[in-house]
Amino acid sequence: MMAPAPLSRNALHVVIDMQRLFAEQTAWYTPAIEGILPNVVALSKARPAETVFARFMVPQNAEGAMGRWKTYYRRWSSVTLDELDIAMLDLVAPLTAIAAPGSIVDKKTYSVFGSPGFTARLQGSATDTLIFSGVETDVCVYASVLDAVDAGYRVILAEDALASGDLKAHAMVIEILAPRLSEQIEILTTEAILKLWRE
Repeated sequence: MMAPAPLSRNALHVVIDMQRLFAEQTAWYTPAIEGILPNVVALSKARPAETVFARFMVPQNAEGAMGRWKTYYRRWSSVTLDELDIAMLDLVAPLTAIAAPGSIVDKKTYSVFGSPGFTARLQGSATDTLIFSGVETDVCVYASVLDAVDAGYRVILAEDALASGDLKAHAMVIEILAPRLSEQIEILTTEAILKLWRE
């Protein structure tokens, strides 16, 4: 296996949905988040100024959602704001301490590219590489990754800093789907990414 190319100075670490909503006892609880948190923290601390934290924002209720999202949130009404404490949308505590002012972007879509704050961050920047960590590998992370690929970015998945509530679906992305696009998606460990950042 070839050694990964050096990281450019214009790499951006994108942390997807590392929120209390997924880390605590809600309908969307993702137990595996605990295992990846130290790696997400390590990547975020390595380059805090080059780290963006995306938060998945839920509507007040299903009727406040758009189109087929109404059907979705009728199924998941317990995570709408009519029933959920808004504080559950906050980042998990270790990341709250790292997040710099302006580094949090909100989205109502699976992909982070649906966030006006994120696209504004990219516009006019020299960013050429996006490093992804967070949850869930097979939903919001993968949707974001495909948009990043389409936009022509170098895309790196931090393999041991990604998790999902569905372990089989997580494995499917890491072992089958992402490797199908091996010219466009790299899969590296946190340690390998940190080493490239130090070089």
